[in-house]
Amino acid sequence: MCRKNIFITRKIPEPGVEKLKKISDVEVSPFDRNLTQYEIIQMASGAQGLVSMLNDNIDRELIDSLTDIRIIANYAVGFNNIDIEYAKEKGIVVTNTPGILTEATADIAMTLILCVARRIVEGDRLVRKGGFKGVSPTFFLGVELQNKVLGVYGMGRIGQALAKRAINFGLKIIYHNRRPLGGGSIDFPAQYVSFDELLKEADFISIHAPLTSETRHRFTKKEFEKMKNGAYFINTARGPLVKEEDLVQALKEGWIAGAGLDVYEFEPEVHPDLITLDNAVLLPHIGSAATEVRERMSIMVADNLIAFFKGESPPNRVN
Repeated sequence: MCRKNIFITRKIPEPGVEKLKKISDVEVSPFDRNLTQYEIIQMASGAQGLVSMLNDNIDRELIDSLTDIRIIANYAVGFNNIDIEYAKEKGIVVTNTPGILTEATADIAMTLILCVARRIVEGDRLVRKGGFKGVSPTFFLGVELQNKVLGVYGMGRIGQALAKRAINFGLKIIYHNRRPLGGGSIDFPAQYVSFDELLKEADFISIHAPLTSETRHRFTKKEFEKMKNGAYFINTARGPLVKEEDLVQALKEGWIAGAGLDVYEFEPEVHPDLITLDNAVLLPHIGSAATEVRERMSIMVADNLIAFFKGESPPNRVN
């Protein structure tokens, strides 16, 4: 197999890079930041393989500019940053890293549920500011999880992993997909409901759906108004599934009790009003940010590229 040139748009864990170096000349961006499209075009010139990050906008212009690219290996589960159909037209294979961050992301979703229910982050801030003056019967009350209802929007791998965790905390599970999961698809008690029922019945709603043209702004003012006043909203999927200014209004006006977010509509920008709200817990998109997960992702990216350059079908091809 002839050696190939591979460009990686941002530093990734070494295990994947070292694996690639055995079969390819590898160049990694020297900048620890997102590259501009112009920078990617300049740095990846002549490369046959491109390892892209979720924040890299791989559109028609960039694809047309990188005339030697034969495969784009996205270092992410999602691939809405890539013009998949145009890549296919140009004969370029696109791969992703599915399944590998399921448990870590479900951990973060469960953490956010606990944080908003028991006001964990808010309590931490209070103590650090010297606001803790002793316990009283009505001091800093949250809500318990036992016998509450968790509504999962998108019962895929991550949604199912979260549901299993939530059951151990006494939560009852309802979910909404495009269609109900068939018998035997899940090994825990969960009830399929319509989208409106999910909104009206859930005490916690957690989003685990992909970002598509159909799901963009799936949660807006209309949906938040249908939720319980005491409900909590969790998003560890993709920011644009939610119209952020409408979520801010829902939190400010008490339509819902709180929110826990790991992703944002205009990431990395965060709506300035969210930052001021005590009933919002905000994380910096760390759903997959566990050392073991990120290393496994780098190896999966390498395996996709290696298989392709061997003339085999990459294990995680998406187009």
